[in-house]
Amino acid sequence: MELEEVFSSKPRIKILKILYTLSSLNVSDIAKRIKMNYASTAEHLELLEAEGILEERKYGRIRMYRFKEGSERAQAVAGLIQAWEEK
Repeated sequence: MELEEVFSSKPRIKILKILYTLSSLNVSDIAKRIKMNYASTAEHLELLEAEGILEERKYGRIRMYRFKEGSERAQAVAGLIQAWEEK
C-alpha cells in the first residue's frame, strides 16, 4: 500500500492519534472514540497492522492494538503526530 493510501483516511488518522496518546486500546474502545462501527474500525486496524505501524495482542477474545515496537514506520508516524501536536 502506498503512503497516500494509508494517510488518506480520516478514521485511520484518528486511530493513530488515539493510540499515540493512550498507548493501547481494544477494538471496541477505539470504535467508540472515533464514532465508527466495530467492523469498519477492525478493517482499518488490520490494514495499519499489515503496514507494520500497529501490532495486535490477543488476550482471549480481546484484541488490543498499539504502535509496533521497533518498527521504523511506527516510529516515523509517532514522530509526525508528536511534531504536529506540539504546534
